[in-house]
Amino acid sequence: MNRVYQMSQKEYQGLLQVASEQVPFGVYAIEKQDYAELRCDKCKSVTKLKNLMRQFKAQGFKVHANGR
Repeated sequence: MNRVYQMSQKEYQGLLQVASEQVPFGVYAIEKQDYAELRCDKCKSVTKLKNLMRQFKAQGFKVHANGR
């Protein structure tokens, strides 16, 4: 059930703020060029968070996460 939305950069920044509040320890968004994806990847350890971030960065994404 994937959905695609188009929005301005200002709207996106507001949405990122809300998403960051919903994921206290984990990855809440990834982005690459003109593509962004909101996520809810909650992690139980710093090691798991770092591994997840490395995986996304290896694919060329900028990672937005809490708990570093």
